[in-house]
Amino acid sequence: MGGPTAAAPEPGTIRFVVDGKIHSVANPPPTRTVLDYLREELRRTGTKEGCAEGDCGACTVVLAEPAEGRLQFRAVNACIQFLPVLDGKALFTAESLKNADGHLHPVQQAMVDCHASQCGFCTPGFVMSLFALYRSVEHPARSDIDDALAGNLCRCTGYRPIVDAAHRMYSYPPAPPAGEEALLRQLEALRRRGPLVIERGAQRFLVPASLAELAAMRAAHPGALLLAGGTDVGLWVTKQHQDLDQIIWVGQVPELKRIDASATHLEIGAGAALTDAFERLTGHYPELRELCRRFASPPIRNAATLGGNIANGSPIGDSMPALMALQASLVLRRGERSRELPLDRFYLDYRKNALEPGEFLERIRVPLPASGQTLRSYKLSKRGDQDISAACAAFCLHLAEGRAADIRVAYGGMAAVPKRASHCEQALRGAAWGEKAVRAAMAALDRDFSPITDMRASAAYRLSAAKNLLYRFFLETSGAGIATRVTETGEAG
Repeated sequence: MGGPTAAAPEPGTIRFVVDGKIHSVANPPPTRTVLDYLREELRRTGTKEGCAEGDCGACTVVLAEPAEGRLQFRAVNACIQFLPVLDGKALFTAESLKNADGHLHPVQQAMVDCHASQCGFCTPGFVMSLFALYRSVEHPARSDIDDALAGNLCRCTGYRPIVDAAHRMYSYPPAPPAGEEALLRQLEALRRRGPLVIERGAQRFLVPASLAELAAMRAAHPGALLLAGGTDVGLWVTKQHQDLDQIIWVGQVPELKRIDASATHLEIGAGAALTDAFERLTGHYPELRELCRRFASPPIRNAATLGGNIANGSPIGDSMPALMALQASLVLRRGERSRELPLDRFYLDYRKNALEPGEFLERIRVPLPASGQTLRSYKLSKRGDQDISAACAAFCLHLAEGRAADIRVAYGGMAAVPKRASHCEQALRGAAWGEKAVRAAMAALDRDFSPITDMRASAAYRLSAAKNLLYRFFLETSGAGIATRVTETGEAG
């Protein structure tokens, strides 16, 4: 949608919209959080700090930006988002929702009528998560509501009245559109058409507006920190109090947000939000829906990127085992040069990867499903929602005449990096898909992994669980599971 041409901002100035008003901030501290700005500058104290690491949801706000000619509303955690990422967006807080005539928004009214608030500390965060749902889904199922609230914690209500409010909010007269067309025009006028450079003392925050600009900036500043969604880097500031002197933020590079499908591959830009990447990925691989839903919470998935999760290289990053099992590859770029590298060769050691100085991850190439392919991925964690894995496993099997013509097995949480289980694969490849081969492959995992004991699981548990997940995959793909249930219960089902 077109809009008025706005005057170019002063160098180093970010501009965003709050309640219809454009806010301009010249050379803000690059790592100041949105939460601190809201509370200390705008005095919007409804947004709370609970954990300062994106877990509790007390700081939840909603960002809106144009997407295919309409506004896209998404909840994010203000406590780990840096202020410059607001550039060109609209920001909504709990204070934004009340109508000019004093009437509450349907989300707020439902929370009141369902007695969904007690101490009230977490309430604004729940309201904002429900507001994002209200603006995005017309008739949510209970599973949609549960997922929308997965990033919000409450110690008082037991959640039932909050879920009741989520159902009730659609029964009131609809909230007015609140000038959506005007807001679209405002945001289009604010759209930056060139790079942004913020300088604050020794800190520099560089924002390229195209892939070519990013390549040039990265080549000129190979030691700069590449920032995508900030869901990990934000904690370096809020928890570790690190000083980040030079940052290149990739969130304004449209080419990195593209997701395209060719005849053979799904091409996912490294800057695509996990929400978008998972939606397209599960469209081709519905077997991954549970894994993707249990990956953090919606506010984290809305900010985090698939490329950031991969480049970060955490041994417990849940996306990598499934992508390795699918034989995904990475397109790496340095200046004008690109190269393609299989994902399972990207990790060299703990937090070390194959990126060369000045190189960055441009996109992820995921092969589309092949005939006769069976895929599964399983996550083990102490909580069902919003928890880090103790172990994560992925299996991709091609059966031919009852034999494992090809199989790929990958795990997270079992080593210093996510990795393929080569000895396990070797024990299975070409063998009859049966109990004997699978038992041998389970034993072979002892040679593939020597996991550690930490707060999430013991080494013995991890190794035992890894073997049992492989056996579960065998039962689900061989028919043996049905036979077992018949023996135990006397009937199939």
